[in-house]
Amino acid sequence: MRFQQTDFWTYFKCGHGWEKISAEYGAQKQKVTILCRLFRLGMANVALAYVPMAPEREGETEKEYIENVVAFSGLVKPKLPKNTLCIRFDFPIDFGTVGERDEFIGRSKSIAKEISGTINKNKVDIQPPDTVVLKLDKSEDELLAAMKPKWRYNIRYAMKHGVKVRAVRFGDNDFEKSLNSFYSLYEVTAERDGIGIHPKSYYSDLLERGWKSRQSDNPTDIVLYIASHEEDGKSEDLAAIIALFQKDEAVYLYGCSGNVKRNLMPAYLVQWTAICDARKFGSKVYDFYGIPPTDDEKHPMHGLYLFKTGFGGAEIHRPGSFDVPLSCLYRLYTKAEDFRAWYHKVLLKKIRGR
Repeated sequence: MRFQQTDFWTYFKCGHGWEKISAEYGAQKQKVTILCRLFRLGMANVALAYVPMAPEREGETEKEYIENVVAFSGLVKPKLPKNTLCIRFDFPIDFGTVGERDEFIGRSKSIAKEISGTINKNKVDIQPPDTVVLKLDKSEDELLAAMKPKWRYNIRYAMKHGVKVRAVRFGDNDFEKSLNSFYSLYEVTAERDGIGIHPKSYYSDLLERGWKSRQSDNPTDIVLYIASHEEDGKSEDLAAIIALFQKDEAVYLYGCSGNVKRNLMPAYLVQWTAICDARKFGSKVYDFYGIPPTDDEKHPMHGLYLFKTGFGGAEIHRPGSFDVPLSCLYRLYTKAEDFRAWYHKVLLKKIRGR
């Protein structure tokens, strides 16, 4: 099960504005969680229904899968809030290449017409459609050997030059201080890279829920890792990440770094520490959770692509977000969504010189 469909993640999102609706999909009655959010669109009260990383394909052909998703949407519509604009799906289908993924998207449009249903590929994706997934069924030495040589060198360079990584959980004595440091680094990253971040309380709540979940039958561990360096008796935090550990997968959720001492390679060591801990936890894979789709030097996040692919994982390309419209206001909403994405990803970055 993908982490977005677990009870842990569902209840975390319900603590931040979403509501849970449970449903069953297909002949095998696969349990699917739908998240709903109410908001205003102009003068109207509306809702968005979202199905993150579900439903899993149950041996269906592509045509059967698309047809079943459209039928599922019709069946659950009575359960949804009034004036729900659409049901948005992020399909949990992994492709090895961008071409294979894009061919699926193209076929889905033809299939929708063939079955007289409506399903649209949305321009704005909620979950990162492209990622790197590292299998953890190897020893630490084997994982290191599978990396690009420069990545092994950078990890060892950070260690040799005094970079230390601490793992922080909710309830630790230095939790508040470490959380504040993480958030300060995240603000620096957001300003540097032009990205949005949640309020600090969002990350604090996630870490607290992870701390409480550790003693459950199906634990989720949420860990804040901070890389620091001491010089002249003064310790300085340089980079940080928040990682999620479950049995099926570990996920690099959030990451940030400062603008000083980047030559010490703290980001490499903090990732390597989390990878080793994920392996010890028993996670099957480590998902780096988001890269540009291709090795395009002109892409503004090309550096992120190089960084995440260098650890030896496999590139995975998912279809992204698909919508089954349920309201006449749906097109108005998608136009507003497209404008917002253009404003933040294009206009603001040009204004800021990125």
